[in-house]
Amino acid sequence: MLRPRIIPCLLIHQGGLVKTQLFKDPKYVGDPINAVKIFNEKEADELMVLDIDATVRGVEPNFDLIAKLAAECRMPLCYGGGVTTAAQAARIIALGVEKVAVSAAAITHPALITEMARAVGSQSVVAVMDVRKKSGLFSKGYQVCTHNAQKVHKLDPVEFSRQLQDAGAGEIVINSVDRDGTMQGYDIELAASVKAAVTVPVTVLGGAGAQEHLEDLIKRLGVVGAAAGSLFVFKGKYRAVLINYPTPAQKTQLCYSALQN
Repeated sequence: MLRPRIIPCLLIHQGGLVKTQLFKDPKYVGDPINAVKIFNEKEADELMVLDIDATVRGVEPNFDLIAKLAAECRMPLCYGGGVTTAAQAARIIALGVEKVAVSAAAITHPALITEMARAVGSQSVVAVMDVRKKSGLFSKGYQVCTHNAQKVHKLDPVEFSRQLQDAGAGEIVINSVDRDGTMQGYDIELAASVKAAVTVPVTVLGGAGAQEHLEDLIKRLGVVGAAAGSLFVFKGKYRAVLINYPTPAQKTQLCYSALQN
């Protein structure tokens, strides 16, 4: 039976663990391997690791780091960053990673999702959409971005999510650029519109700052992946760095309460 998943998202920048705000100003918060060890102890549902340098710099994934992460991780692991070929995806899966995420390459090379699905199976292919609201006084709706929101594409997130699913993606991640690091709550409207358009699992990222935000997302969207970065690496109003995660009992109660309402 499918159930909601609560997923820490770790950003890798220059080999270290960082947290951004609005996709800018990465703040160093620690060592990624150490963070994985802590999330192991806290029994996280799964873990998402995104290298925010690789695509921007045009380099391939850091396979040495991925191997270390996979060897340490005792939960399902999703890796994204710099993946441009099905062969790279297969190599990452062979290292012990369960899912491979792609974003920009799915736009520049539309056949990539299908090629990856054939190589590693749709269940291991995750399509990430970085989405922001259109700017301008008379602009409405959302648009898809890549390269840490530096490039904007004329793609509607809802329609693009359908295309990604049809191409073979086994999961869609919606990452709100406007909510990143704000800790003010998810963009429920955006998440709901994409979830209604596809049948594959959907994970929502960007904006979570309290367990109430996770509960609200699950309450309104049902079985979904609730991913967060700041929530799980900062503590308190002064954003002291502290890796944290709900206890198994808290997680069960959170999901149960949300689904009952």
